[in-house]
Amino acid sequence: MSHQFHATVLREYDIRGIIGETLGTADAYAIGRGFATLLRQAGGSKVAVGYDGRLSSPELEEAVVAGLNASGCDAVRIGMGPTPMLYYAEASAEDVHGGIQITGSHNPANYNGFKMVFQGRPFFGADIQELGRIAAAGAWLDGNGTHERREVLTAYVARLTQGLAGIDRAQLADLRIGWDAGNGAAGPALELLVKQLPGEHHLLFTQVDGNFPNHHPDPTEEKNLADLRKLVAEKSLDFGVAFDGDGDRIGAIDGQGRVIWGDQLLMIYAEDLLKLEPGAAIIADVKASRALFDHVERLGGRPTMWKTGHSLIKSKMKEISAPLAGEMSGHVFFAHQYYGFDDALYAAVRLIAASARLGKSVTELRGAMPALVNTPELRFQVDESRKFAVIEEVKVRLAAAGADVNGIDGVRVSTPDGWWLLRASNTQDVLVARAESENHAGCDRLLAEIDAQLAASGLERGPQAGH
Repeated sequence: MSHQFHATVLREYDIRGIIGETLGTADAYAIGRGFATLLRQAGGSKVAVGYDGRLSSPELEEAVVAGLNASGCDAVRIGMGPTPMLYYAEASAEDVHGGIQITGSHNPANYNGFKMVFQGRPFFGADIQELGRIAAAGAWLDGNGTHERREVLTAYVARLTQGLAGIDRAQLADLRIGWDAGNGAAGPALELLVKQLPGEHHLLFTQVDGNFPNHHPDPTEEKNLADLRKLVAEKSLDFGVAFDGDGDRIGAIDGQGRVIWGDQLLMIYAEDLLKLEPGAAIIADVKASRALFDHVERLGGRPTMWKTGHSLIKSKMKEISAPLAGEMSGHVFFAHQYYGFDDALYAAVRLIAASARLGKSVTELRGAMPALVNTPELRFQVDESRKFAVIEEVKVRLAAAGADVNGIDGVRVSTPDGWWLLRASNTQDVLVARAESENHAGCDRLLAEIDAQLAASGLERGPQAGH
């Protein structure tokens, strides 16, 4: 017996596809078998399995467990919850050696997929391709694994509250926060969490619903923060927090309704953390603002720019022992007093803690940030066979021109008044561009530089330009 995956589903950081078209239960079964085979070969035998609130998730979970069992691994079924709850189940239990979360993350409702952790490390890239090779060859180990159900939610939420360790809760008694779970998998954990936090809490859309009837659960798109912004304004709350569909990415707004983007949140976390761990390395991806790297340096930290992608960031954190990392996309990773994985619920608790320790409101912290002009992430279609080649062509031209280039993930070009980025997505047939300057004129000039490079490679950015 063997299995062939659809060409589009085995991606760089995870496995993802459209239910009934490119992904189904046969794929889930094959993933379980392949993962169990690799884990047993590495000396492991037990896998935690969780799933998000999508309509297709329960049947995929059944199939993954069947696959794990058929290749001789035992499954610990933790039920429905956010992806970081699965990471917690794997990290905190000595008898568990790997984890699989069934989740479509922030994709449309008809998508689903799998995020995996293997003996405490991210399972991505070549690991995922290996699942495909094993399946195509039918080279699975055989066995008879068992499965058990384990309640993890209560212990997980209790662990989240430890993010306030050392904070005088009395000083948080007047705090008033808005929360938007977006009908995603974080809802039940959030309801439990706020009962254990000081202050007053107002919740939106905690009912898990895989149809996402209120808005799409992606807090990095400003339009999805409209309900939260309205709540914060109507009730004059201190700030608001939103989560994506599986609770591993955070979005936030301050008391004035201003968005606090991923790199701006990291500026707040860094200021707090560098008081606790002076001189620490702090990692951000290549899409982050120069203001963040300057801020970390000014505070005596070691700013480290790294490749975009949660698995890549987690690996780099372990390599250089960084206590904190983050991405523009809202993934925030705390290894300081936590496990080093991306957990938006924990990041929300640490935002409360940072504000308390720094003695400033979230609105004050946001207001103190430099007012730079930047584009959103500009994405445009490029044929899969061309996207990496284009980046290489741009690198050659920039080197010949003597430009100041960081080539760690695409090209990030620094100029006296800002920077611009062009990189190939690892998960889609698109190029991603971004630019930031001190004013609109500077931003326009940087966008023109991007356009000139694309034109030299026979491409154009298309109609979605602007900022």
